[in-house]
Amino acid sequence: MKSRHGVEGEGSYKGAKDYDERTRKFVESGKVGEAARKSEPKSEEEKQAMQKAERIGKQHAKGEDPALRDPKKVPPRKK
Repeated sequence: MKSRHGVEGEGSYKGAKDYDERTRKFVESGKVGEAARKSEPKSEEEKQAMQKAERIGKQHAKGEDPALRDPKKVPPRKK
């Protein structure tokens, strides 16, 4: 739903495509494990703060995506 000013409505197709492409390249780079290790909490205090932030975030969620439990529910990717 593009307007004459380049606004795409609710979402940005260009932005989503760019994000997907950058994410795919990062996953394929093999650096995911290293990034995960670097993002681990550095102390017990930091760990507790991260867990609290996660709990607060989950309070606002509508529920878990069923596809996380059953991969067959994941719709096929469009290219």
